Amino acid sequence: MIFYRRSIPTFRADFKKKDEMGKKEFNKIILSALLAVALLAGCSRDPNDRKQKYLESGNRYFQKQDYRAASIQFRNAIQIDPKYSDAHFQLALADLQLSDWRGAYTELTRTIDLAPDNFKAQIAMGNLLLAGRQFDQAQQHADRVLQKDPKNVDAHILRANAMAQLQQTDASLKEMQTAIDLDPERAPSYLNMAALEISAKDAAAAEESFKKAVEVDPKSLFARFGLATFYARQQRWADAETQFRQAVELEPKNVAPRIALCRLLLAANQISQAEEAARAAKDALKDSPQAYRLLGDVYFQVGDLPKALDEYATLSKAHPKDIQVKKNQVQLLILQGRLDEADQANAEILKANPSDQQSLIAHDQILVQQGHAAMALDQLQAAIKNDPNNVMAHYYLGLAFNATGDSGQAEAQWREAVRLNPRFLQAQTALAAVALKKGDPVEVANAAEAIISARPNSADGYVLRAIAKDSRHDDAGAEGDLNKAMEVAPHDPSGFNGMAQLRMSQKRYADAEKFYQQALTLNPNYTQALQGLAILLLAEKQPDKALAKVTETIAKAPENSGYYVLQSNLLLNRKPPEFDKAEQALLKASDLNKSDATPLLLLSQVYASRGASDKAAASTQEAIEHNPKDPRAYFLSGALQQRQGNWQKAQELYQKTLQVQPDFPLASNNLAYLMLEHGGNSDVALTLAQTARQKLPDNPSVADTLAWAYYKKGTYNLAIDLLEEAIKKAPDDPSLHYHLGLAYQKINEKTKAKTHLERTLQLNPSFDHAADVKTALAEFPPA
Repeated sequence: MIFYRRSIPTFRADFKKKDEMGKKEFNKIILSALLAVALLAGCSRDPNDRKQKYLESGNRYFQKQDYRAASIQFRNAIQIDPKYSDAHFQLALADLQLSDWRGAYTELTRTIDLAPDNFKAQIAMGNLLLAGRQFDQAQQHADRVLQKDPKNVDAHILRANAMAQLQQTDASLKEMQTAIDLDPERAPSYLNMAALEISAKDAAAAEESFKKAVEVDPKSLFARFGLATFYARQQRWADAETQFRQAVELEPKNVAPRIALCRLLLAANQISQAEEAARAAKDALKDSPQAYRLLGDVYFQVGDLPKALDEYATLSKAHPKDIQVKKNQVQLLILQGRLDEADQANAEILKANPSDQQSLIAHDQILVQQGHAAMALDQLQAAIKNDPNNVMAHYYLGLAFNATGDSGQAEAQWREAVRLNPRFLQAQTALAAVALKKGDPVEVANAAEAIISARPNSADGYVLRAIAKDSRHDDAGAEGDLNKAMEVAPHDPSGFNGMAQLRMSQKRYADAEKFYQQALTLNPNYTQALQGLAILLLAEKQPDKALAKVTETIAKAPENSGYYVLQSNLLLNRKPPEFDKAEQALLKASDLNKSDATPLLLLSQVYASRGASDKAAASTQEAIEHNPKDPRAYFLSGALQQRQGNWQKAQELYQKTLQVQPDFPLASNNLAYLMLEHGGNSDVALTLAQTARQKLPDNPSVADTLAWAYYKKGTYNLAIDLLEEAIKKAPDDPSLHYHLGLAYQKINEKTKAKTHLERTLQLNPSFDHAADVKTALAEFPPA
């Protein structure tokens, strides 16, 4: 081989100078090269030699944990000799490492067929069947081995595990003891015994078995992990910490025990110690990605997003080639609402790898949060088509559907995400929000329990459970959960915000204000807390203080567009309203977040109230341009056109609203009214009015529209019933009295008709249909 590789460049060099070289020398080089090839071929003609070399090569790859390369070599050996049982067995072991269960089963079956006395293959097959819940068959493989080798420890262990699954608890423990007696110095046997004893609900015996495993092999990481995990499940935090720290001492360059130690300290709510352990891992294992990311992950777990983001920004500079660091940084930027920065960082990743699925989904996530959910829908659906089990894609597709008004599809996607991963916190939280919207405290509580189980150190689950308890008037239970939320996640503002809301409902306003302030101290960008604080101060009739608090918080979080919207509302509620300042606040909010139509829509209403109809129309049009999937923009534009008398244009805009969001009840109501007033299809109008009424059963104006539809259809008594009910809620609405008067007139209830028609003009002498009212009144004889 060496001769051949060195001859090629010589041949090429000499070929270029062939006019300087004689034909004889040229032929000599060719002959030498051919001889080398022939010699090499001769060395590998023996099939037994070739298959053995492939097997040895595969074993070397297996030792290096390169299982795919190993499997290729084992297959090469089998291709030479299909009955080579050793190669079939090694291929089975490689398939097991690659989680190719079907392939492993096939190769183990072939191995056993060729070599029934390969006890390791029999036991491997038994364990595979055990994992596949075929317990009887698993035990049969153990029995076959024990018939020929009664002292085979692994066979006794397999038999014990199969018996345990077959609910033969006592026999299982006895069989496991036999395995231990055969080889009492084998630590894994005690670990297996401990697992069986836990299953048998004998915690004391399990602890002794774990301790015995450590005693037999004090340098065994698995034994330490087993004992530590046992203590952790019993919340014996100090004992568990001791074992994990000893595991770190045993293998200081192994990141696994350091990660386990951090998780334990977080579970025990020892936040500062967890941070210290993460820093130690970062310092000790500077080149281990899992180690140097650990501190940032700890900050994230405890809800300290600013520190997590700072840590990942530092890591991004120190480890520019670690793509996962950049991906985590993108997610933290998104969570912090810094979408432009997130988009830019994510674009850099996609530039290097355009097909990176995680970054493609992050791009869609950013689109959704920027208000461009419709753009993300197709991409997310394509991602799911390529990978139906992509949990994140289902979750973000749910967000996209929710943002475009399809709440049913959103819920379906979140449920699929939870089905794929019941411990996926974000999807559980989204489903909890759905349950809150439905007013279903049982479903909220169920979602809360799932979140607490998945992440007991997150505030989210406890806050949700508190909401569920509060809805059942269990104030003490709600307070207990909120205290727990603040205890386990002292850096997360949601627990403090929840306690503030509870104190608000109890009218303990001073305490509520304190908790809102604590939430904002933890995160000045926590919008719910500032909104709650403003509502609290308004309830206490302190509008000036509310405005001052909002202005003060804006100085700390000047990029939060929602704060400027809140500020504008407070300015507009002042006496007299401060329109100019409110306008500037809304313009600033719009500049900060073009993807949110709210500032422009509020600005349009400000302009309309001041008679600046052109500016109002321009604001709604700009909102539509930036947010073509936001139904509110079309609706408000339609309302402005209707106010100006442009009913045809208003009707088109209401229809567009319903195209974007079919269940927009106010658009259905207004469109129905225009159709009834201007000779539209009365059947379609009636359907629209009924739809609006179903969504808004307590709205007097919606009741008025449906009553007017009944009137137009000649069902006057139905119209009267609705209008009488509506007038109780809005006794000073002239439209209700006008329509009720006409309805009574139709059924010849003249006195009632006259009363309501006269009341119409008393309430508004300039009523749109004042002339019609006067004409109707003229038909009644004078009193």
